[in-house]
Amino acid sequence: MRIARNIVCLVLIVLATSAQSAEVPVWFGTYTNAKTGSEGVYVARFDTEKGSLSPPVLATTARNPSFLAFHPTLPVLYAVSEIAGADGKPTGGILSFTIDEPSGTLTKKNEQPSGGPGPCHVSVERTGKVVLAANYSGGSVICLGLDADGGLRPVVPGTPGGFIQHEGKSVNEKRQEKPHGHSIYPAPDGRFAISCDLGIDKVLVHSLDVTKATLAPHGFGATKPGAGPRHFAFHPSGRFGYAVNELDLTVTGFAFDPAAGTLTKFQTLSTLPADVTERTGFSTAEIVAHPNGKFIYASNRGHHSLAMFRVDEATGNLTLLGVEPIRGKTPRNFVLDPTGKFLLAGGQDSNTVTVFAIDQTTGRLTFTGQSIDVPSPVCIRFRPL
Repeated sequence: MRIARNIVCLVLIVLATSAQSAEVPVWFGTYTNAKTGSEGVYVARFDTEKGSLSPPVLATTARNPSFLAFHPTLPVLYAVSEIAGADGKPTGGILSFTIDEPSGTLTKKNEQPSGGPGPCHVSVERTGKVVLAANYSGGSVICLGLDADGGLRPVVPGTPGGFIQHEGKSVNEKRQEKPHGHSIYPAPDGRFAISCDLGIDKVLVHSLDVTKATLAPHGFGATKPGAGPRHFAFHPSGRFGYAVNELDLTVTGFAFDPAAGTLTKFQTLSTLPADVTERTGFSTAEIVAHPNGKFIYASNRGHHSLAMFRVDEATGNLTLLGVEPIRGKTPRNFVLDPTGKFLLAGGQDSNTVTVFAIDQTTGRLTFTGQSIDVPSPVCIRFRPL
């Protein structure tokens, strides 16, 4: 009898542990103002088996923590403070926070200036040695070294240094009157950084020295004039990369040579079906590659949808499968869960986050019926497992 009771207890413990392990925290970056009612970064729990979300709670207060990224090994979260003036200077901020792992709440570690106004994107190199950020209003990018505890170091002075000012303009007089650095990503091996600049229609390649925390101009891949490259996604193979173009609602595919650090354009296609002819007020926002390498997803603001693409893994070419409504408004950002089974889409103007199941064979999305309220969700991030 005692053995039977012990077996039952053991089974219950295993089941409880399994149930707990299925839940992972997910954080939401937001815009904070009187209109949104947001106070900073929020955190919820996501069940990777059921695809369900708990109600969000405030993880920390911050001013416009619009984009988030994580240290690859330490419990540290980074956020840009998307403002035009920090400490009385014409620059935004980059913030670091220590994560309380049981609750997901955040405690500020330190802050550094972003080097320009309106920082809008942040990423972390895979070894955790540097943080990269892009300044939209300033048209620049910055690289900051990290301390052993994940804290931010100040930019390294000198040329080349940790800061690069982009130069130029393009054909859209209202949106491309000057550079607008919209994102920056470390290449998979950490030797280069890829930066999309909406204002000059270039996907720039910068040399990256993670030991010295420095950047240097290296080259670029060009999009169509007026396209406005915004975000970039590497294919899991590292051989291809895709820029989602905000202004003309397209995706441009590039072949990437990791040794030479070059981008070679091979395809551009629309994020909307051909029968969607009225596109006034529409724009794209985010692009994400599925870890299985078979699918690419991009978001259409105005149309309030997610574009689904199939990838030819030999050539990198994309085929549009169709679009799926997000059941909300203005999908500025979305993310795949750690299992690759679900997609979470943020509706910036509906103050919602909705959940979709991903068909692992076809790549198509199906709304699960799961939706939670989050004030002005403009970035959704899971911590790397």
